[in-house]
Amino acid sequence: MPFRKETTVDRTLEQHDGLLRAGAKHLTGHRRRLFQAQVCLALCDGNPRQAEYRFGWGRETVQKGLHEYASGIRCIDTVGDRHGRRMEVRNPQLAEDIRTIVEPHTAVDPEFKSQRRYSNLTAAEVRDALKTTKGYQEKDLPAERTMRNILNRMNYRLKRIQKGKPLKKTKETDAIFANVKAVQQEARSDPETLEISVDTKAKVKVGDYVRGGKARTDSTGKVVKGSDHDPPPKEKWVPFGVLMVVSGLLVLVFGNSAETSDFWADGLVLWWNLVGAGYPTIKRLVIYLDNGPSSSGRRRQWLKRMVQLADWSGLEIRLVYYPPYHSKYNRVERCWSSLEKKWNGTLLNCWEAIRDGALRMTWYGEHPVVKQLLGKYEKKVRVSAKEWKEYESRLQRSATLPIYDITIKPEIARGR
Repeated sequence: MPFRKETTVDRTLEQHDGLLRAGAKHLTGHRRRLFQAQVCLALCDGNPRQAEYRFGWGRETVQKGLHEYASGIRCIDTVGDRHGRRMEVRNPQLAEDIRTIVEPHTAVDPEFKSQRRYSNLTAAEVRDALKTTKGYQEKDLPAERTMRNILNRMNYRLKRIQKGKPLKKTKETDAIFANVKAVQQEARSDPETLEISVDTKAKVKVGDYVRGGKARTDSTGKVVKGSDHDPPPKEKWVPFGVLMVVSGLLVLVFGNSAETSDFWADGLVLWWNLVGAGYPTIKRLVIYLDNGPSSSGRRRQWLKRMVQLADWSGLEIRLVYYPPYHSKYNRVERCWSSLEKKWNGTLLNCWEAIRDGALRMTWYGEHPVVKQLLGKYEKKVRVSAKEWKEYESRLQRSATLPIYDITIKPEIARGR
């Protein structure tokens, strides 16, 4: 019998069949059976054996799909019943013993947003307790990993304790939060307004201090060693952060003197010198901050410097404060953990080490701008009552929240 030469029609038919086989693989359950039945009716005269021969599909599956297609009745899949029941379902006493052990060490969701209960017991500790207090044998208990899954299914989950409970809550807290939200909505709808979040971080001690974390070693495997005791620092640097809320640009200004109102104000001047040229249409600046002693709505020297900043920049400045004891809501506060991760595992024994770690951190996928602000800042700078009277007249305080929302208009507006 002579060999039959493959034609272009044969190759095209095989390509089409390959596409149908691939399409079926992307479907599961009822959808796959329905697809196979329709193909079988159209190309195989409704014969499941032909569909099996041509496409490699199981004829029993195709037959079931034809039945579903013709009757409109969908068969219920029992994939979940192929495996054994969960151990805590098969052995209710085990589930009850687990609850007895875990329940005294649990707490409900503090925000009541779910039915989860949080426990500080690990799966290994629960297994040990079942053996010591309930008399279980090793062979009768699930593996540690399985025990972890059982605890999760029973809604007992490990959770890290978070710093979420404020020390105090003043009677104005809710009103202050409402004011912050209202200002944010107003600012986001105004293209001539720029929002920034500012704050300082704890002073960084310069020296061979072990800060935790890990670092990669060189080829010799030597580990860098720090001091076994914490001697007095050589010097201290104060990190001051200015985060542009919308764009995410972060500017870090480090000072080697005291954290004062003048340091804060000079940090803002330095920041505006860096970015101001890129915002020629901005006329208003909203500054979100907490109620720290250097920048509170009562601090005369700070408010004096803000009046001077408004006149120098030509910007209308609005100081918007978060409630006392709620500084964590200030957006820039979230940047400090990323900075700490870059510093951990290194010895911050010089300015270059501090700077290099700061330059390696990222926020919104971008590295920050890092600058120095050198000079000595005097503490406890006071403004006399006579001088303060002049500056106080420039402050437009909120009628309901006078120390939490303050607007300062420049004598000469920018762009005029």
